[in-house]
Amino acid sequence: MKGNTPERQKAAFLKKITRKAQRKLNARQSPTQVWLGMRMFGLVGWAVTVPTLLGIAIGVWLDRQVQSQYSWTLMLLLMGLGLGCFNAWYWVTKESQGH
Repeated sequence: MKGNTPERQKAAFLKKITRKAQRKLNARQSPTQVWLGMRMFGLVGWAVTVPTLLGIAIGVWLDRQVQSQYSWTLMLLLMGLGLGCFNAWYWVTKESQGH
């Protein structure tokens, strides 16, 4: 085990820590990272909110039009929320692959 001496382990560890620290400093100094985070926050918010609200609106309309023992509002709320979460997941993965 000559190649894995404590000095080499220490040097590799210090190199790894230095790279991580430099990445953090670069991220803090780059204003585009802040805007990217805000953009992703807005994208996820809209991607979940719009289908959920559409599901609620259609569900309320259906509940008023059709007499049923089931709540269309609740069912479409959950479907809209599920679709919104899937939509947000899709956009986040697409954005993260682009950067």
